[in-house]
Amino acid sequence: MTDRVLPSASRARTGDAWRIGVLFSRKGYMQVPESEHFRGTALAVEEINLAGGVLGQPIEPVCYDPESSPELYRRYAEQLLTEDNISTIFGCCTSSCRKAILATVERRNALLWYSSLYEGFEYSPNVIYTGAAPNQNGIQLARHLFTTYGKSFYLVGSDYIYPRESNRIMRDVVAREGGEVVAETYVPVVPHPDQINRVVADIRRKAPAVVFSTVVGQGAQLFYRAFREAGLDPRTMPIASLTMAEGEIRAIGPELCVGHITSAPYFSTVDTPQNHRFVAAYRARFGRDAPVTMYAEAAYFQIHLFADALARAGSLDTQRLVEAALGTEFDAPQGRIRIDPDNNHTFLRPRIGMVNEHGDFDIVWEARAPLKPDPYLVDHVYDHAWSD
Repeated sequence: MTDRVLPSASRARTGDAWRIGVLFSRKGYMQVPESEHFRGTALAVEEINLAGGVLGQPIEPVCYDPESSPELYRRYAEQLLTEDNISTIFGCCTSSCRKAILATVERRNALLWYSSLYEGFEYSPNVIYTGAAPNQNGIQLARHLFTTYGKSFYLVGSDYIYPRESNRIMRDVVAREGGEVVAETYVPVVPHPDQINRVVADIRRKAPAVVFSTVVGQGAQLFYRAFREAGLDPRTMPIASLTMAEGEIRAIGPELCVGHITSAPYFSTVDTPQNHRFVAAYRARFGRDAPVTMYAEAAYFQIHLFADALARAGSLDTQRLVEAALGTEFDAPQGRIRIDPDNNHTFLRPRIGMVNEHGDFDIVWEARAPLKPDPYLVDHVYDHAWSD
């Protein structure tokens, strides 16, 4: 799957295909996770088309590379919805890019499928959210850190909405549990190494029990390298994240990351039959050593959810498609998931993983069952979200 459209085998005339938009970056500071979103999307589209498409018609993606730029996201979303006459878009990774296109999607009554974890506190009838909400990753991570490492937290993030909102939630959790935030600091979305080094030096001085990082993209890679180069040991003072996945671990170097922690619904080491098939298919398509991540998995299963809903709706009309999607279940690689008809978010199973020497995650905790999404934390479901 390349820019504009899927090549050859899965192509069809416009009138004989279900045309969708795909907006994921393969350039820019978010190129690693967004390329994984893109590949998960491509794999699912190819699988569906090889199986005969949806109601006998293939899915035909029209793709653009927004290069990690909110402005390009906005421009390409407008182009998809007007010039390309497309009403369903799969895309966005960062919240700044989702926010950049949301008004356009809503104004034109289109539908965005959003597969990234995010900070919550949003609902749109024009979005299906298939990534983790705050009660499905951050709350569980806080509990694990409290019980395993201690209650002094250093918060560091990239300077945009997702890190600031995620740190606000983490501050609340730490305060509720009698912990202490020893510092909260932010770096530019594309930081200079000197800015990262100053943060690492401050961490060394303050010596917290754990570091909660919402630094993303290339900045996160700089941060993890600088952390280890400063002599800080993740086995005794880990960086804990909601975003760091296998692809960026490989880019940093697994030997520099052993002991760091991520909370997410999916790791490539999840032991389900569906995941074994997914990992094998992904690596057969993209390379034997291709890292398989939460970004690829969520993008993959949401295409299958879309295909199921489309088969029942028989139309790309936004209202009919949303009505068909709500309540839909699917045996995803991570386990069975379901679109919550109450809020357009997804039931997901929280997990916590620790990086091993191979650059994969050993799963050290997982919930018994998928957890209902609570994007606004209206129930303040701390105890429920922490139940084993």
